[in-house]
Amino acid sequence: MTTAPLAGRLDGLLFFPVTAFGPDGSLDLDAFRAHVRAGVDAGAAAVFACCGTGEFHALTPEEFRICVAAAVEEVAGRVPVVAGAGYGTALAIQYARLAEEAGADGLLAMPPYLVVADQAGLLRHYTELAAATSLDVIVYQRDNAILTPETAVALARTDGVIGLKDGLGDLDLMQRIVSAVRSEGLDLLYFNGLPTAELTGAAYRGIGVTLYSSAVFCFAPDLALAFHRALTTGDDATVDLLVDGFYRPLVELRSQGRGYAVSLVKAAVRMEGLDVGGVRPPLSEPAPEHLAELARIVERGRALLKEAGA
Repeated sequence: MTTAPLAGRLDGLLFFPVTAFGPDGSLDLDAFRAHVRAGVDAGAAAVFACCGTGEFHALTPEEFRICVAAAVEEVAGRVPVVAGAGYGTALAIQYARLAEEAGADGLLAMPPYLVVADQAGLLRHYTELAAATSLDVIVYQRDNAILTPETAVALARTDGVIGLKDGLGDLDLMQRIVSAVRSEGLDLLYFNGLPTAELTGAAYRGIGVTLYSSAVFCFAPDLALAFHRALTTGDDATVDLLVDGFYRPLVELRSQGRGYAVSLVKAAVRMEGLDVGGVRPPLSEPAPEHLAELARIVERGRALLKEAGA
């Protein structure tokens, strides 16, 4: 069920910072702190630390705890901090408790590791995770964690579960989930969690899903905020301009490499002047020609902003 305080504080553009690594591959907390601080100063409505873009899969539990604590300290209560939690139920609970100890405000529950569970198993997994700490939980639907409307209703009745982030992109399913939860008189927060959510922002708003995570905010908050402002105010001309000239080319570039939803974003952060290091294995760095194309796309996006006066 949706309860304060977290549910009432998630309103605006959601920032998923990358996790910074040094030349030797170890955590670079100074760069991570600077990245988080810059995002909040730029206008992020929440910080989702150590999630997908933050390479949750590549962090040890101790690194995870340190990063979440650093994000909480840098944010200093200005916006909520939500931390990732994943793998099997026992490990997800361990990460959840580490996040709670570090001062996080909530959890983004990643899909369980490797196995394809049935609906009863998924429901038990998220129910046990929600019961393990006092933190509110947002369930991340994607890959091997796809919910039926009936399971979504059951989660909406579960204490501690406040939201559903959709990384699948099946609008028919999402409409049926929204309708089923609403028909039972229940509430959930819904998030568009596709890798470049802006491209489908208008479509998701059509079914009542207005919150979204912006990977672009990591490296070009000016572009991300201008798009968010245009989308929320009904400035369709600016939305179309940025979709056609910036976001669509960016998505097409992202599709050129495995793992580019993370590695391309991290490369763009470096291009913008903050050395956050490379990605950890098993991810790889983008090809040089793709980095050159990325720079051109970002330059084109900023030119379009000037053209639109946004």
